[in-house]
Amino acid sequence: KFTGPLRPHRVTPQMKPPDSCTTLPDYALHPKGVARSEFLRSNKRNIPVLEGADLDTMREACRLGREVLDIAARFLRAGVTGDEIDRVVWQACKDRAVYPSPLNYSLFPKSVCVSPNEVICHGIPDGRKIEEGDIVNLDISIFHKGFHSDLNETFFIGEVDDDSKRLVETAYTALRVASEMIRPGTMYRELGAKIQEEAEKNGCCVAPSFCGHGVGKLFHGLPDVPHYRKNKVVGTMKLGHVFTVEPMVNLGTNGKERIWPDNWTAVTASGLRSAQYEHTFLVTEEGFEVLTARSGAPTTSMPAFVAAAFQC
Repeated sequence: KFTGPLRPHRVTPQMKPPDSCTTLPDYALHPKGVARSEFLRSNKRNIPVLEGADLDTMREACRLGREVLDIAARFLRAGVTGDEIDRVVWQACKDRAVYPSPLNYSLFPKSVCVSPNEVICHGIPDGRKIEEGDIVNLDISIFHKGFHSDLNETFFIGEVDDDSKRLVETAYTALRVASEMIRPGTMYRELGAKIQEEAEKNGCCVAPSFCGHGVGKLFHGLPDVPHYRKNKVVGTMKLGHVFTVEPMVNLGTNGKERIWPDNWTAVTASGLRSAQYEHTFLVTEEGFEVLTARSGAPTTSMPAFVAAAFQC
């Protein structure tokens, strides 16, 4: 189960939903964390189209999700624990009267995924102190007035090794080159080839078990957006579609994962490091809008990678 240096640390008790939330997702108080809406047959047939007031609310949810990620990133440094970052995220959500989407989703016990080093995704925030030389992904999702938003970024903790620098830039650029394909008429299956090509030319590989997804009224819905070539996913981009692209990229050639005994933490089978970036995108007539872009960044394109932007 443990393929690299990381080991589980103490996990503090699960916090309750912020009392400022005006609306809760259907799984928030469910004893097994079941998101019943995601299992409805009607939600498994068609990709939703957002427009009008619903799109306005979705944009607001994405703006708030971006605010929460930026706040969490400001606290990220050597010596801080994942559990402390989780509390920062929970409080930021409370201050904005939004619900942290991961909390109790299929019984996930925390408000954010904190995934350092060889953790591919779904890292449970715990008592381990983040160390100089780590890379750490923060995956933020929030629920606002009936809509989820979803985004993540990987950060450098102090000075990191050259392989980690190459890995993190590759993960970012893989998302960027995929975003350039987003426009009406593109098939969702086409993005994976671009992502895999970018990973492999830099001595990395994709983790094929995890994919992008539709997001909005559902935390995870249609379409599926695989990050590897020759996938057979069905669907063509249309005006008003909203979805994430979130390639998980590993060092080396082994894209397989192992799951820790907590049934959530996915680590590389090789024990080598993994990095990820994610945005929520809207398909527009001209191409796309990055709904989760940083404040002041362009929304109709992704800027080139700048390492200093992700330095803690």
